Amino acid sequence: MQKVPLTLRGAEKLREELTHLKSVLRPRITQAIAEARAHGDLKENAEYHAAREQQSFTEGRIKEIEAKLSNCQIIDVTSLNAHGKVVFGATVDLADADTGDEVTYQIVGEDEADIKAGMISVTSPIARALIGKKEGDLAVVQAPGGTREFDIVAVRYI
Repeated sequence: MQKVPLTLRGAEKLREELTHLKSVLRPRITQAIAEARAHGDLKENAEYHAAREQQSFTEGRIKEIEAKLSNCQIIDVTSLNAHGKVVFGATVDLADADTGDEVTYQIVGEDEADIKAGMISVTSPIARALIGKKEGDLAVVQAPGGTREFDIVAVRYI
């Protein structure tokens, strides 16, 4: 099975969520199930069924996070020495070649991607067009709306 790349920050966020699920949410759900059981008949007990559904969702999420963490390659972006090239984890400042509008993206793993936060998946068309390029290069992106060109203004490893 291929290792999935994950930034150090992304791995820390997953570990925090896992700790919260195991130490806060799981005990709270167990308590809710116990209280609902104490109310008697479980067939028509909405609180019991809701708590069991939440338990199922939480246990599924715990397994999902554990699987991601066990199958990831954690990359510390700050220790990269990519000689100015755009690589996984790099933060890239771009200028639209047509409009001059500037935008900043960090290239992250699929699980970390959040376009509103400027974090794009390594598998996205923009990231694929940027990987391997350097500051001053032109990146041509095949976007759904047509071809777009970006000047690479700066490449940082933060």
